[in-house]
Amino acid sequence: MTETLFLTSDDVAGLAEIDEFVDAVRDGYRQRGLGAPAKPRTTLVNDEPAGMLTSYSAILPETGAMGGYMYPAGFSAGDAWFMTPLFDAETGEPLALIDGASMNPFKTGAAGAVGLDALAREDATSLALIGTGAQARGQLKAAMTVRDIETVWVYSPTKENRESFAGEMNEAYDASVAAVASSAAAVEDADIVITATTASEPVFDGDLLKDGAHVTAMGQYHPKKRELDATTIARSTYVPDLRERATSDAGSFLLAMESGDVTEEDIHAELGEVVAGEKPGRESAEEITVFDSGGTGIETVASAYMLYQKACEDGLGSTISFSPASEALTGE
Repeated sequence: MTETLFLTSDDVAGLAEIDEFVDAVRDGYRQRGLGAPAKPRTTLVNDEPAGMLTSYSAILPETGAMGGYMYPAGFSAGDAWFMTPLFDAETGEPLALIDGASMNPFKTGAAGAVGLDALAREDATSLALIGTGAQARGQLKAAMTVRDIETVWVYSPTKENRESFAGEMNEAYDASVAAVASSAAAVEDADIVITATTASEPVFDGDLLKDGAHVTAMGQYHPKKRELDATTIARSTYVPDLRERATSDAGSFLLAMESGDVTEEDIHAELGEVVAGEKPGRESAEEITVFDSGGTGIETVASAYMLYQKACEDGLGSTISFSPASEALTGE
């Protein structure tokens, strides 16, 4: 039997600051850029009841951990549960099983911030945020750790949602946060554009992006999800979290390829390659850059291990037992 730490969502909620998530995720992508194994998500879709089962994984050798995410979404419950198994990268022994619900917006926000930091102009101070859900909150909070944001324009289709979100964020941050009536009004003067939606059609016109803008799109995790139009993809230096994912489930890039606006050769680099210094990031002030963040095991393992270490230090969680395969198979 192996004793494994079990951490509930409440155990890990508030356990780490957002900059700690960003630091951990940045190092995870650096390891990926140097060859750490990671695979895009695998999604199994069920028709009746409607739902999907998703999983993805990564090994971070320098961190000393491996694991990933597995979660169902939809089905008759109409909800999702994020299970995060974490293993020792040297021995393979289970270290922890973590309920990933509370960490989800923060580890995803951290991935967005790492991409932003690697690709956005250093002097970027204005930000357009399309979306007002939990992921939008995480993206904004993380972005604030890597750039001195002075102005934020927020848009979502529901007026009440965008105004409520803007009011709350205006009190939370030193930046001026205002709701605007259209995505065009948010995007046209922004140094940074973040899309945090579940859209199946583009949420802004790529012709409105000003020269030098950076775009982080984090809602393109399915071939039918398409936050960005072909114009945005074609105008940009395009960097996905994983190169393999760009041609399997990155909806905007896939549709831009189908329309003939780009080819697979237009994938500039993976984020990890840029973070590790293996490939250049932004090379001019006028360049438009895109980070396509569909979700990987890299940010999941990096964040989970960081939380695991902090939980061990604070004596949090309970233990559960796992039998090794040798014992289970032989009964000895």
